[in-house]
Amino acid sequence: MKKHTIGLGCPNFDIAVYIANRPLIEPYPFLASLHSLSHDEIAHIGKHCGNGWRKVFNVYAKLLYSLDNKHFAHFQTEPTWQAYRDKTLLQTGSGTALLFSAPILKPHRNTIHIICGRTYANELQRTAQINSSWVWLNDEFAIDKNNKVIVCPYFDYRQLSNIKIEFLAQQLLVLTQTLKGSA
Repeated sequence: MKKHTIGLGCPNFDIAVYIANRPLIEPYPFLASLHSLSHDEIAHIGKHCGNGWRKVFNVYAKLLYSLDNKHFAHFQTEPTWQAYRDKTLLQTGSGTALLFSAPILKPHRNTIHIICGRTYANELQRTAQINSSWVWLNDEFAIDKNNKVIVCPYFDYRQLSNIKIEFLAQQLLVLTQTLKGSA
């Protein structure tokens, strides 16, 4: 059976975040493909699905906004991370995706894959939905430079604090420099 991408975001994503759960309002529980968000859809999901989803979107936007501008300027098109979240994140042309399906690793593509949560990452490997050999950097972060995969804490303020967002941003920079070195 051929794998396909299910989730929210831009079809031509550069950064994909993988999460084990979905928003529980229509149409998200039944998505079978990639759905680009429209203006105000993030606010709609946050309003109807609660603070947990607002945190996921906030942490994603904060991460992108904290990236090195020299290598990731295309994610910093708005004056603040909040404006980026509301006007660009997960929309067509953003280069971002929040996926509910397992990663499809393509070594020739420059996509960076971020798996939210050690438990989810281990489950993906245990069920053979991903074949990745990551190296644990500490108790919470792992990296597979060959497949461009990072495992990090869940996108929540308590689990992925600002200090940990900065650490994750540094690991994305490491992967980007690895990609350029192998090109």
